[in-house]
Amino acid sequence: MDDEQVLASDGVTYVVRVGDTVRRPARPFTATIQTYLEHLHERGFHEAPTPMGYDEQGREVLSFVPGDVPQEPLPDYACTDDVLPPLGRLIRRLHDAAADFTPPVDAVWGGIPGTPAGVVPLFERPELISHQDYCPGNVVFRDGLPAAFIDFDLSRPTTRVADLVNAMYWWTPLMHPSDRTPAMRDADVPARVRILADTYGMTPEQRELVVPTALQRAANSLPAMRAAAQADPVFASWWDGGLEGKLLRAQDWLGAEAHRITAAVLD
Repeated sequence: MDDEQVLASDGVTYVVRVGDTVRRPARPFTATIQTYLEHLHERGFHEAPTPMGYDEQGREVLSFVPGDVPQEPLPDYACTDDVLPPLGRLIRRLHDAAADFTPPVDAVWGGIPGTPAGVVPLFERPELISHQDYCPGNVVFRDGLPAAFIDFDLSRPTTRVADLVNAMYWWTPLMHPSDRTPAMRDADVPARVRILADTYGMTPEQRELVVPTALQRAANSLPAMRAAAQADPVFASWWDGGLEGKLLRAQDWLGAEAHRITAAVLD
């Protein structure tokens, strides 16, 4: 076997590259996600890893997706307004490819650990299965622009709006200026939200749900991450490193800016 190159080892999983493949520990949801990825490719969405079963060690095998994955602090090229149109269009193509996916009857979905109290659902009923974790480490860039998504571990039933709001959190970004990567500290967040909404092609009804969904998501994040920190040492290290303060600041900032974002996305 080719030499293994470690791609990630300090987060929630251990990922290595072997030739043109990626190997990761199999988890309870792995088979479900592989079925989902197969469907995406069948529907013409090839900007995601190709599922390739399991290796002789029982690890999940995926195709390696070439490109650049930005790391914090994010480089300037990953923070410009030019990033947002291809990101919005890529998410729209993902949603359209996933729209007719029927999960297996024994589907298992991933999630953060812990059982939080006080979390309010973001929607009454799901519309599709989608990524739900568009952090910079899961977006592959080529020629300075988003070109593919990786790490579909948190894919699960959601709505188009809730999934796009996840992307808005990371890429507009919906957080207090002091907690943003330096190149985004002065970002015009309402304008950037509008760009994502426009390039995705959100309907008027979807646009009306953006800010309420973002506000509820921010409110849910605190109990969810507190429970995760109590259940898992990786999340505990993030919590102890200041995550609680970051989430509180984001919630307060978003509440204060909600009217400006609403005006931008609806105008």
